[in-house]
Amino acid sequence: MAAPDVDPLLLDPTRLSIVSLLSATRWAEFGFVRDSVGMSDSALSKQVTTLSKQDYIEVKKGYVGKRPRTWLNLSDTGRAALETHIEALQQIAARSREAGDAHGSGPDAGVG
Repeated sequence: MAAPDVDPLLLDPTRLSIVSLLSATRWAEFGFVRDSVGMSDSALSKQVTTLSKQDYIEVKKGYVGKRPRTWLNLSDTGRAALETHIEALQQIAARSREAGDAHGSGPDAGVG
């Protein structure tokens, strides 16, 4: 049985949170993402750099009035990676349940 295709980049809970949040929207403002995942500007910026280097997210900079703004979007590559990663996690969970069902479910299994 082949091992599921977990994405090493998305094993990090912070990056998984960012990508998952972006999967539900288009072009989210940096501050919204920062507040939603509970990170500092610098910590989110570091994760954005990591994810954008892998083409998982797109970054667009611009202005609202005279204020600079940054928007983030999950790319098609990032969306596909997230879907594959979630499927892999679901396979792992299903295999664990199947193994548990096949071998009893706890110290009292089969007693009674």
